[in-house]
Amino acid sequence: MVTAERLIRELKKPRAYPDPVGQIKFVQTHISWVFITERFAYKVKKPVNFGFLDFSTLEKRNFYCHREIELNKRLAPEVYLGVCPVTEHNGSIRIMELGVDSAEFENTQKEDVVEYCVKMKRIPDNVLMRTAFDKGGLGSKDLINIARTIAEFHRTARGSGEIDHFGTLDVVKFNTDENFEQTREFVDRSISMDQYEAIKNWTGEFYRKHIGVFKERIRSKKIRDCHGDLHMEHVCLTEPISIIDCIEFNDRFRYSDTASDIAFLIMDLEYNHGEDLAAELYLSYLEHSNETDVELFDLLLNFYKVYRSYVRGKVISFQLNDPDIPEEGKALAAAVAGKYFELACKYIIESD
Repeated sequence: MVTAERLIRELKKPRAYPDPVGQIKFVQTHISWVFITERFAYKVKKPVNFGFLDFSTLEKRNFYCHREIELNKRLAPEVYLGVCPVTEHNGSIRIMELGVDSAEFENTQKEDVVEYCVKMKRIPDNVLMRTAFDKGGLGSKDLINIARTIAEFHRTARGSGEIDHFGTLDVVKFNTDENFEQTREFVDRSISMDQYEAIKNWTGEFYRKHIGVFKERIRSKKIRDCHGDLHMEHVCLTEPISIIDCIEFNDRFRYSDTASDIAFLIMDLEYNHGEDLAAELYLSYLEHSNETDVELFDLLLNFYKVYRSYVRGKVISFQLNDPDIPEEGKALAAAVAGKYFELACKYIIESD
């Protein structure tokens, strides 16, 4: 078995790639190692198991690499290229070219495959929604195009009786209960006990007061196979708009109310102090979507903004337990996660 340290070290070398490579930028999240070259990005899934996500075996990582390609072609068909085996041969680790039937791969023993990776076209930073926002260049035309793209995706995304089940109160409550259970260990690390209890109690009260809204959304066909991770760094201001990095590892997080999907992006703008832009995106989404009960939509939008900001804080908090992240990185993660939990508290105060 190849250690994480060795894999990262070897994939930082240009000779490991099937394409001519100069500089290699290395980025990691709580679930992936990403190696970015001049033309492509290669994403390797970490061998982790968080319960809701299980990449613990090579077979599972291979499966979810292919699942990532399949699902992301819905909103970014030109970006996702395929799955490449990562092999160890004669003491050297390298990424094979796309296509497992290549003669070179056929001559490699199966046991030499040590990982798999998703190969993507490199997306220039200057086309990211986040970059445009940071530079003050995110305009009304961009927001209209983004809202129209997401609204059309929500109208046409797959729906079914099976998917509707994920919009029931029981499943939504399971998701929030799981969040509170998984963040308990981060109390006094990235979230205070007062914040934890306030958000948990508010969520329970919402369920008691608004039990019927979940049934109404199912009746209105608003539960769809959505994106699941819709924030600014995943939206590309290309022509047409591309949206990358949907959730592939757990259908439960993707099968959701469309209000939950758009709430993530609106929350992300508000987290970054883009309240006016968030309001504009909200209005444009309403115009292009088939939402007819605006009062009900607004009620759920606020609920899901609380949910999304809490999930974001939770996911970033996971970095506090990652042995591959240095202490200064963990300190930064705790601070960032804390700001998301603060935002969730702000939403619940504003809802009163």
